[in-house]
Amino acid sequence: MKLLTNPKPFKELIPKVLQVILNIGLTVLALALCVMLIVEMVEFLKFIINSGKQEYKYFLAKILVFFLYFEFITMIVKYFKEDYHFPLRYFMYIGITAMLRLIIVEHDSALDTLIFAGVILILIIGYYIINITPRERPVKKY
Repeated sequence: MKLLTNPKPFKELIPKVLQVILNIGLTVLALALCVMLIVEMVEFLKFIINSGKQEYKYFLAKILVFFLYFEFITMIVKYFKEDYHFPLRYFMYIGITAMLRLIIVEHDSALDTLIFAGVILILIIGYYIINITPRERPVKKY
């Protein structure tokens, strides 16, 4: 009867259950990304074997997709190493890499390239601001 009147065990149980579900989901995602990373490496080998049959733009796009997979896997590893926390800087790394991919692959329009470069500049400024601010924030006690 006491379990029904005291909601504290439920408040502690729900976050733990959701954390386990999140960890399982991220582990499955990491495994899927590893498989896709291997597929990209096979594509590299195919490109090298048939080097004269495909464009260099395709190869550059594949390299950057490879790095995006690599960064997502690294971010998931950091999540588990840093006690279930995603560092914001990794999202910025991924954003910068994605924008670089767009500039390399889609550089037909000068205005679009300039906008993509502006986005990269904003991400770099944000990254700089994150690095100069203190990491530990004081905890407010109520």
